[in-house]
Amino acid sequence: MKNPYRYSFDNKRYQTMNYYLKSKYNCKIAKVPLNAHFTCPNRDGTKSIGGCTFCSSKGSGDSVLGFNENVMEQYEIGLSRMKRKWPDCKGFAYFQSYSNTYAPFSVLKDLYDPFFEKEDVFGICIATRADCIDDEFLEYLDKKSVLKETWIELGLQSIHEDTMDLCNRCHNTQIVYDIIQKIKKTHIKCCVHIMNSLPYESKEKMIETAEWVAHSNCDAIKIHMLHLIQGTQMANDYLKNPFPLLSKEEYIDIVVSQLEILPESMIIERLTGDGIASDLIAPDWTIKKTIVLNDIDKEMVKRNTWQGKYYKKNL
Repeated sequence: MKNPYRYSFDNKRYQTMNYYLKSKYNCKIAKVPLNAHFTCPNRDGTKSIGGCTFCSSKGSGDSVLGFNENVMEQYEIGLSRMKRKWPDCKGFAYFQSYSNTYAPFSVLKDLYDPFFEKEDVFGICIATRADCIDDEFLEYLDKKSVLKETWIELGLQSIHEDTMDLCNRCHNTQIVYDIIQKIKKTHIKCCVHIMNSLPYESKEKMIETAEWVAHSNCDAIKIHMLHLIQGTQMANDYLKNPFPLLSKEEYIDIVVSQLEILPESMIIERLTGDGIASDLIAPDWTIKKTIVLNDIDKEMVKRNTWQGKYYKKNL
């Protein structure tokens, strides 16, 4: 069956980040995950302690992050490792762990300036919280983004305030929306993270979150399945009082439904997460990431559907 989706050079019926970057730069781009040793207002007592209840003590990206104090050295080591797989690849510096804008402006400038100046850094991606971005840093990043492609990633997870109160996010959804609109007035690109299977959320609620993202004006989305990681507050709560978790089949059904209502030009950076198997309490099926992705492809063919098939521009 011919692929009806136009932003693809393979069997994918959604726009992968690989497609976007390869189409733009005509080469393989590898994102090098970095740990710049930041913290978060949810951890240092400014808003709360312990962080979001699903978040591990390492922030995110546990399985791939380095913990060397020298962030530039982390980049060099990470890019070298990726070049063993893709010898001609170019690197994006991906500041992944915790909230990478949660520091005084002078600290942020000293951190990011060398990466914008470094020749073998093709682009920069900064993961953070919507309540940790101020106008001074946005103005700085806007000027720098003329030199190299620059992304900000925001953790939304869910638009439903009752869910996020339970998860201890400590800011409301409106803050995320407002920051996206500010970013869209710059040269910076924006990616939003959502998470399926948060406690007691229905399929309808998960679809509503994707629909919100579809109309938020962001450039990309990452869709995650909830991982219950050993040592997190949510995992501890689950062990004491288990709540329903999506099966692989339920997750695939929801993801395909979410893809159908996202605009066809939106970049899909991720459709499931990575975690350390030894730290994972549940669900076990998430360990087999390739199988999940392949099954999403199969389900889209089975439904004869694609990203954006049911997207409605004006709601």
